[in-house]
Amino acid sequence: MTADLADLTAFLTVARAGGFRDGARAGGRSASSLSEAVRRLEAGLGVRLLNRTTRSVAPTEAGARLLERLGPALAEVDSALDVVNGFRDRPAGTLRLNVPLSAARLVLPALVPPFLAAYPEIRLEVVVEDGFVDVLAAGCDAGIRYDERLEQDMIAVPIGPRRQRFATAAAPAYLDRRGRPDHPRDLLTHACLLGRFPSGALTAPWEFERSGEVVRVDPTGPLIVRVGASDLTVEAAIAGTGIIHLFEDWLRPHLDSGALEPVLEPWWQDFSGPFLYYPGRRHLPAPLRAFVDFVGAQGSRARTGG
Repeated sequence: MTADLADLTAFLTVARAGGFRDGARAGGRSASSLSEAVRRLEAGLGVRLLNRTTRSVAPTEAGARLLERLGPALAEVDSALDVVNGFRDRPAGTLRLNVPLSAARLVLPALVPPFLAAYPEIRLEVVVEDGFVDVLAAGCDAGIRYDERLEQDMIAVPIGPRRQRFATAAAPAYLDRRGRPDHPRDLLTHACLLGRFPSGALTAPWEFERSGEVVRVDPTGPLIVRVGASDLTVEAAIAGTGIIHLFEDWLRPHLDSGALEPVLEPWWQDFSGPFLYYPGRRHLPAPLRAFVDFVGAQGSRARTGG
């Protein structure tokens, strides 16, 4: 049996992406070259690795077994090659981050431009995904999540604001029409705008806290939007469709402009900020090490006011 490293990498890329076109976008190669590489690999091994249909590509049993062993093996190869990166004046290569939409919108914009300016030979790829994933299985080097969704064997580094709040708000016209809630339970009689996670769960109950009292409510309303398209929910709130419950930083421009009015502000609950996390039991690729150091330096400046 023979197998070229590039062909193995092509198979891994296609299998993880679930298709040749998506694999081409993820791997920076053409779909035709990936297809040819997989055919060459299958011919060399003498076994079919992928079942192909007009709509999808999925590993066969043999392909699934190969994929299970191949991912960690190729990660070790990448780690070995990355050791050479330590001898360069500046780190180079690709850094892949898996982040939720909130981090892509509220955390990364302040970090990405100066990081890429400081490390022009690093290519950053950001995968926006709100469900929790195994970063290595997803082909990423690190992720950003909140502490309640971190696995215990991960190294976690604070990134972005250390305290955040969920804000509840509505258009003044809506509140003039329907009344202004005095207590979180009043929301049960209002039109509330909800989200749905990729898992299918709703972004409810909404949780509030004041003077140690925690109140959770399960509101209902006319609109449910998949998490990832929250701008639609914001626009619906501004248009007077109902009450929104979202990150304060996300809503702040509209609160400041008056397009949205705070609702139940004394009850807004705060929580700890997100973390950059990555597996601790492996060599740290040079691009990731550079990013971890950069994030740490930015956090130090923020704490000292520098």
